[in-house]
Amino acid sequence: MTADVDSERPGARPDRGAGEVSGNYELFRDDWGIPHLRAADALTLARAQGHATALDRAWQLETERHRVLGTSASHLGAEAVDWDRFVRRARIADTARRCFDRLAPETAAWVTAYADGVNEGLAEGAERAPEFAAVGLAPGRWEPWTPLGVWLSTHILFAGFPTKLWREEVARRLGEDRMTLFATDGPGTAGSNGWLLTGARTATGAPLLAGDPHRFIEDPGVYQQIRLACPEFDVVGLAVPGIPGIAHFGHTGHVAWAITNAMADYQDLYRERLRRTPDGGVEALGPDGWYRAHAHTETIEVAGAAPEQVEVIETDRGPVIIGGDPGAGETISLRYPPRVTGELGFDTLPALLRARTVADVDTALDRWVEPVNVVLAADTAGSTLHRVAGHVPVRPYANRLRVVPAEDPAYAWRDGETVPLPRAEVDGPAGIAVMANERGLAAPLGVEFAPPHRARRIGELLGADTDWTPDAQAAVHTDTLLASSRQLLSLLAWAPALGPAAERLRDRLLRWDRHMDADSTDATLYARLRTDVVHRLAAHPALKAVTGADDPWRSAAYPALFRPWLAAVPRIGYALESLLTVGLLPYEDRLALVAASAEAVAAAADETPPAPWGELHRLSPWQALPDRTPDASVGSDAQAIRPGVAGDHDCVLSTSSVPGVTDLFARGPAARYVWDLARREDSRWAVPFGASGVPGSAHHRDQTPLWVRGALAPVVTDWNLLHRTTPHRTTHCRTEENPAMTAPTEPAASATPALRPAVHEQKVEGFGTVRLVPVDPAADAELLHGWVTEERARFWGMADHTREQVREIYEFVDSLPTHHAYLALRDGVPAALFQTYEPDADPVGECYDVRPGDFGIHLLIAPAEGEGAVKGYTEALLTAFIAYVFSDPAHLRVVVEPDARNEKALARMVRVGFELGPEIKKPEKTARLAFLTRAALGLA
Repeated sequence: MTADVDSERPGARPDRGAGEVSGNYELFRDDWGIPHLRAADALTLARAQGHATALDRAWQLETERHRVLGTSASHLGAEAVDWDRFVRRARIADTARRCFDRLAPETAAWVTAYADGVNEGLAEGAERAPEFAAVGLAPGRWEPWTPLGVWLSTHILFAGFPTKLWREEVARRLGEDRMTLFATDGPGTAGSNGWLLTGARTATGAPLLAGDPHRFIEDPGVYQQIRLACPEFDVVGLAVPGIPGIAHFGHTGHVAWAITNAMADYQDLYRERLRRTPDGGVEALGPDGWYRAHAHTETIEVAGAAPEQVEVIETDRGPVIIGGDPGAGETISLRYPPRVTGELGFDTLPALLRARTVADVDTALDRWVEPVNVVLAADTAGSTLHRVAGHVPVRPYANRLRVVPAEDPAYAWRDGETVPLPRAEVDGPAGIAVMANERGLAAPLGVEFAPPHRARRIGELLGADTDWTPDAQAAVHTDTLLASSRQLLSLLAWAPALGPAAERLRDRLLRWDRHMDADSTDATLYARLRTDVVHRLAAHPALKAVTGADDPWRSAAYPALFRPWLAAVPRIGYALESLLTVGLLPYEDRLALVAASAEAVAAAADETPPAPWGELHRLSPWQALPDRTPDASVGSDAQAIRPGVAGDHDCVLSTSSVPGVTDLFARGPAARYVWDLARREDSRWAVPFGASGVPGSAHHRDQTPLWVRGALAPVVTDWNLLHRTTPHRTTHCRTEENPAMTAPTEPAASATPALRPAVHEQKVEGFGTVRLVPVDPAADAELLHGWVTEERARFWGMADHTREQVREIYEFVDSLPTHHAYLALRDGVPAALFQTYEPDADPVGECYDVRPGDFGIHLLIAPAEGEGAVKGYTEALLTAFIAYVFSDPAHLRVVVEPDARNEKALARMVRVGFELGPEIKKPEKTARLAFLTRAALGLA
């Protein structure tokens, strides 16, 4: 039998159990390419982490380094100038240097070791990454303080201080009492989720900790799955590329922790008064009068354009980030804790790695500064933690709301004083703790929080069971109930005098289950209605003062970088629930507005029926070089690059479109995790793309299918189950070769199939001994190329492939955990190519209703040995293959999908006992399904 193969069908497992050693550390990888590092001590391990990250994420690291320094425009061009100007004026790099100088000596050495590792790996990583050549850039050097700068630049806008600019304008244009009318949790709103179940709620009696951080989704991803092991600790978790250790989500085997944004307010904006001195300097007005402020000029290099000059001014409050030309318009400075105290909290990071109990985590977090987070933690003894960690200064409440005058001493911070941070008990009858950016534990620390819908829904879902397992958490991660739709649907229910089409729309939406499922056309209709309502509200006279097209304050007074916080239509979209509830518009006006929207949407739906929500609600990730580095692993498949996903901003599956602007989304789950405190190896995780940041790498986007459907990959903790790496030509480290670039060099024994360990061996009477051994892509490329390019193998779909292309396909197959490729040996001689796959992880799974226990196979017989050489040759091989498949009791039914034109294969399947199923349409062929059950063979 022959069948088609494509680049999504995976296969063989390399040798496992022994990593390549360099100095005192080893690098392993699991089936998903996730790095597992093992070293003799913590400093060597930090260096190894930096080195491995540079190999996998060189372009990402270089992008972050330039963002810290404000030099992005030097290779990205004018579009990056706004960021460069801001980061220089905010003095991010200088603040990072200050914070590094205040680190404990042992922490400074640890961070330095990481930076050294980055520098050692960058050149090699850059050779893999096509972006460097695309912009003609060579990697620069990391300084010991650079990781602190990366952390600062990543989080400087996290607390949303630009919202104060928006409130200031709302107060001026709509009145002081309307200042928080548009309360929401930021531009492109989405929110992180986290929950903790005590042992009273789990199947094992030990705690579970799960969740998903929601951020702007970047490609490569902002979170990096990694394992860090040395004699002092062994931790798995989600690291931030460029930062040593595991700050936010980790499991040491004894204790696990996770965070969400506390939505605290801890950054202030001050309205400054400046004047120029005769010698060209700058003076600022403070509580004690005029004084000399710091001022200097820097040059921003811009690719393809003239350099730009930026004056960097700093007052006693902080760096000037808006205005700054004395006497010319509004000038605003930013005051933020690390700039004031010289503390960032990095001394916490190595302490977290060494934590063994909840008490250890709690003590470590007492030193945390930026950003302010809500933390959940649990340990194997059953202890739990629910607290806020970070630095919130003591100052007047008005500072949280708006821009305050610099010269008034009433708005000064109280030196050295911080707000006490709340904490709560988790243990109790409920046994549940939830954090979802809501006005909960951190309420005393902020002004605006996420709506309560996600937190309430998570609590409802978790409260429905007392026997939770790690695998069951997917039902929470992917819940799509849109509770915030209630107010709009309520107004629709009472909307007067609707026409027939609008009546039908109303009836349909009121019957809708309010789930934003990917296959739901009702969800699309609701989104259309919401969009129309948002635009009608934006055009309403009551809001014209902040939505008029002639608003000069949004385009001129404030830097373009802050426009996402100042755009009125998204603000209305995210605040729609409250705007339709409060008395901004009379109730009758709200009914009339919704009725008009219903008429418009119904008329449009009659002309253009709604597509499923998932066809419109697609991921649009941020990339430093969008559309310039095509990904060979997904080809031209736009759906693979921008997959359609369920959810919406107030769902637990918080994939945030921008109501009134676009159905695409750029914020959502930047990772998912489940930490099991009973057995760490039962923990789970996934990221939107993959472990590698290299376009074309087998692990660049291999987790995307998991992420889209809410599935999770296993956390591997057994070193014997990890891939052995292949040496690199480097004096510092030996790591896995990039399969998309260079053929790996395997030990000589693996080049001979007969010498490889078999996954199955069976003597078939009258035929010989059949052994199944994993395909070695490099060693077997010549053999397989000869097989698949013969005319008789045309149904395999690789007739025009080169030897190198065949090798690359099977290297990709080799990288995936759900598909496997084997050579079948008859008495030691290669006789067939046998491939297996899990249908629900394969494109075929979209073409029929996959049953639990289905297991797919493909078979290509060797040309010299096949049909007619020995009577019953193929059937004899199938006997061994089917015995191998059904040796796993979880496999209940074998599925094959030969080309519908391949009559020989179909006839053979029937002779063996397969039952023919329907024809299915695949992009590359029309196939005929066939099924063989355990029961048919008497194995049930």
